[in-house]
Amino acid sequence: MGEATDTGPRSTPCWADVMLPDVDAGKRFYGGLFGWTFRDSGPEYGSYAEAFQGGRAVAALAPKPDGRMPTAWCVHFSSADAAATARRITEAGGQVVTGPLAVGPFGTMLLAVDPGGAVLGVWQAGTHRGFEERGEPGSFAWTEVYTRDAAAVDAFYERVFGLVAHAPGSGEATADYALWTPAGEPPGPEHAVGGRAVMGEDFPEVMPAHFLVHFAVADCDAAAEAAGRLGGRVRRGPKDAPYGRFAVLTDSQGADFAVVERAGAPR
Repeated sequence: MGEATDTGPRSTPCWADVMLPDVDAGKRFYGGLFGWTFRDSGPEYGSYAEAFQGGRAVAALAPKPDGRMPTAWCVHFSSADAAATARRITEAGGQVVTGPLAVGPFGTMLLAVDPGGAVLGVWQAGTHRGFEERGEPGSFAWTEVYTRDAAAVDAFYERVFGLVAHAPGSGEATADYALWTPAGEPPGPEHAVGGRAVMGEDFPEVMPAHFLVHFAVADCDAAAEAAGRLGGRVRRGPKDAPYGRFAVLTDSQGADFAVVERAGAPR
């Protein structure tokens, strides 16, 4: 859900939500971890629970309609025309799974799979414009797609969303890691809106391609400790990186996400 920026195309990550078997348990976990408060939609909108940090919309929790669906966070990219984006997704080698579907006055959504197999969302804003806060503790800070097919995925996100892949030092995209900068912006971390990482031998073969959503926190170590206390676990870190101290966590129901002490793109 977010600002309509897809005219060139030109798009950015604009919303994130997680599908959970038990939304009430999710409220306890994320409310305890980030201090989020929640507002539930009615059953006509799937009992979607919007999360707020300091009264500003930052994410949402959604009940899984089918137990076979993954318990996972999903990143949504902004679009001025979801139907046109759906056509580009198919033309670029992706697959539209759901939609485009109108969600009352709030906007139009679709779910898709990129050529590497990662699930993503698209949001054409109506009354819901997306993140009302980002980069501050308890809000969205960054996202990365983990894939085994860097070439196909780099081409896909450039063609569909106008996101150009380049190395962190503003050069050509590398085999292992690249930043995404919107078309027309100078390549470099100060303009980057996300990243692409390659899944190497340290990832299990059975692990599918996926997005990893990062949330900003004031204290990475304290957040990791709190996640364990709330029934989650620490998968990696806390550790220092060029862009700040981070940890990869799993919530109490199995959804992976990351926290970063200093929000922003890798420097």
